[in-house]
Amino acid sequence: MVDYEVTVFTGSLDHATTYNDVYIKLVGTDGESHRTRLIDYKGPLAFIKGAVSSFTVSCSVSIGKLVLIELDKQRFSLFPEEDWFPAKVEITSPEGDTYTVPIHRWITDSEVHRFREGTALRAFEDNHHLGRYSREKELKWRKKEYRMIELKLEGLANCKKKWKDMHHLNRAFWHKTHMADYVQKHWKEDVFFGYQYLNGINPMLIRRCTALPSNFPVTDNMVFLHGQSSLGEEMKKGNIFLVDYKLLDGVKPNVINRKKQYLMAPLVLLHKTPQDQLMPLAIQLKQTPADDNPIFFPTDSEYDWLMAKIFVRSADFNIHELNVHLLRTHLLAEVFTVSLLRNVPMVHPLYKLLIPHTRYTLQINIMARLLLISKTGVFTEYAASGGEGMITILRRSMSSMTYSSLCIPDDIAERGLEDVPNFHYRDDGLRLWHIINRFVQGVLGYYYKNDAEVKQDSELQKWISDIFVHGFLSKKSTGIPQSFTSVAELVKFVTMVIFTSSAQHAAVNSGQYDFDGWMPNAPSSLQRPPPTKKGTTNENTMLDTFPDVNTTVKGMATVWLLSKQSTDFVPLGQYPTHHFTEETPCKLMKEFQERLEGFEAHVKARNGNLGVPYTYLNPVEVENSVSL
Repeated sequence: MVDYEVTVFTGSLDHATTYNDVYIKLVGTDGESHRTRLIDYKGPLAFIKGAVSSFTVSCSVSIGKLVLIELDKQRFSLFPEEDWFPAKVEITSPEGDTYTVPIHRWITDSEVHRFREGTALRAFEDNHHLGRYSREKELKWRKKEYRMIELKLEGLANCKKKWKDMHHLNRAFWHKTHMADYVQKHWKEDVFFGYQYLNGINPMLIRRCTALPSNFPVTDNMVFLHGQSSLGEEMKKGNIFLVDYKLLDGVKPNVINRKKQYLMAPLVLLHKTPQDQLMPLAIQLKQTPADDNPIFFPTDSEYDWLMAKIFVRSADFNIHELNVHLLRTHLLAEVFTVSLLRNVPMVHPLYKLLIPHTRYTLQINIMARLLLISKTGVFTEYAASGGEGMITILRRSMSSMTYSSLCIPDDIAERGLEDVPNFHYRDDGLRLWHIINRFVQGVLGYYYKNDAEVKQDSELQKWISDIFVHGFLSKKSTGIPQSFTSVAELVKFVTMVIFTSSAQHAAVNSGQYDFDGWMPNAPSSLQRPPPTKKGTTNENTMLDTFPDVNTTVKGMATVWLLSKQSTDFVPLGQYPTHHFTEETPCKLMKEFQERLEGFEAHVKARNGNLGVPYTYLNPVEVENSVSL
């Protein structure tokens, strides 16, 4: 007889405990053990939350190298069946070899569950017949459990009164963060209006302007009084920038509290001053030039100019929430996640690398569908783009999304923003991209030594194929790979997946209450049309245009919840569940964490010298996954 020492680690999650009887079978290259009930001196306490319990499993002869284990639990007598969350199992063989089997999964029934020994294996390396069988069975179950959800892109809470005055609105701003307080004090200022395009929650629209659009007829004498400069000269210097909300043109606005709402598709021209500030030069609120569509300038009356900026900020709120936030982080992360779960087994190195970046993504997206964008959802009922407009914006956003726009080095270059000063989203984002890329290169380079190994990995190819078909609707124009042909191509794509699911989501999510909690800076909707001629606005016009009290309060509460850090937040690079067991990926993981710590120190030092700190891409503030 030979003895195997089996150590079972029960997870530390709430309700991880089971008092059911637990059975194990060890399967190796040369044989297998009998199904054995795990009993030790702890008795029924062997599998309580956080327990580490050791057992002996005896075999008549050595089973060779461990391939997998089979686990099941059976209720004892009249006791109820209980869920159980084993974290991992370690097995020491009579030859002195130690094997680790990662589990990190709930077992909720009395069926037999197979879990692979922890060494990562690609499909073409899996030579044991039981290993291949368990791999196929796992993916068959996953395909049944996880399905692509079609987006159907083709086809003072009860008060409905207006705000009386700004004092009334100020009193409703009940909860303030440091940044939200700053926004309330500075929202009217041009310098802060420009700042938000770089370091607010939507840094994705601004681009360098080398030629004015034909539908934005701004002339030199409109923006450069006394001929001190010209648009042509400033464009040549790289000092003119454009934000175009054309994606909102013609979108049918919502009806809220039985009142028609208004959503513009503005064009905004900005100028980098010698003081390195980004200042708005001109605003046109509709796409088509006309006598009743004036171009507004900072030299206009206080409320003419302020109202123009308010309509821009409302457009920005709507395009940010639906395109930049919902589509380009939440829904993309869902596609990456579902394809991973359907096509890649636990033993695969890609699964081990990406699974921490999928935590809670499906759960939070289901909640969003139920509570935010359903027919009775908060966004549907209280945003200008809710209802029919939401479908139009999502459809247009899908058609304009490209692979390069999801890769921050390519995106920054395409928008001509490489040398814009004080652009902290760019600086921190690029640094995080390169840190993630180095980690991904190390891990995937360890498993894939050449391009041929990438090409022959059928599970890897199914993963990207599903993403291309279901996430990008099989459109070659997006630039998304249909298959992987090289290690470099794989590394870049996986870097994008991790960056999107962690850093990019943090950049466009975490500051929602900071920037949008004070409604005048980001109205979810506006209920009067924009002025058609100048000199007709005042404070009462602004108050009449703002959303009603209930719309404001619903929006404020929603962005507060969306940007609130979860109680079990896991920062980027931390891995409470260990899926890799080999020395090299574990070492690379530690180096990844050390580089993130170094970058965290850099961000803190930089922020100490800023009047307005940029914190959203500090690694300790970036969650590993889209989980909120």
